[in-house]
Amino acid sequence: MEHRGSWGRLTAMHVTDLPDRSQDYLKKIYDLQEWDRSGASLSVLADELGQRRSTASEAVKRLVAEGLVVHAPYGDITLSEDGRQLALQMVRRHRLIETYLLRELDYGVDEVHDEAEVLEHAVSDTFIARIDAAMGHPARDPHGDPIPDGEGKIAVPDTAPLSEASVGQRLLVDRISDRDGALLRYLQDNGIAPGAHLIVGERPYPDMAVLTVEGRDVQLSVASLSAILCLAEEQ
Repeated sequence: MEHRGSWGRLTAMHVTDLPDRSQDYLKKIYDLQEWDRSGASLSVLADELGQRRSTASEAVKRLVAEGLVVHAPYGDITLSEDGRQLALQMVRRHRLIETYLLRELDYGVDEVHDEAEVLEHAVSDTFIARIDAAMGHPARDPHGDPIPDGEGKIAVPDTAPLSEASVGQRLLVDRISDRDGALLRYLQDNGIAPGAHLIVGERPYPDMAVLTVEGRDVQLSVASLSAILCLAEEQ
């Protein structure tokens, strides 16, 4: 079956023509590329999906054979253009569902990811289009991640991880990774969320950062800083 329409180009399949696990792989590869600005290693991909490395290797080989993934020997895994278009369909589903759960069903920001992981495979395009319209076509999900529009277009700001910031720098939080629910809860409880303004303080210890948020200091492990993407503000 061929699918044209809202995604701007002719593709050989709709993402729901793929098995759920293949959908998960495409979305996770996109997610890793989006955050790390490079490809995903096989070991990282397997860990992120809770799979054995051998299982992940076989899955990637199938996606390569279908023309959806590019994987050179011992190299990173990246999406082909067709793979990217299909991944964006899953990203759109996931992020709209997360937004709906938070806005309309009173889920916590740390709860929406796992629920969306299940629901994204079960809903129809009609359902996704209707919740999108009902919410006024949101541009960002609860974590600040940009949501692809109905044509598969996505605007990704030029951000940098908080780990690269210097002492005294003033930053605007743009996005927060949803990979760690406990970290999400801690950040939310301390006012660190998309749209928050912060100042980077001196580190009292090599493994501890201090951020000033709304006039109060918040301690955060240095290892957690890469989970926060920021935009620089004028000094």
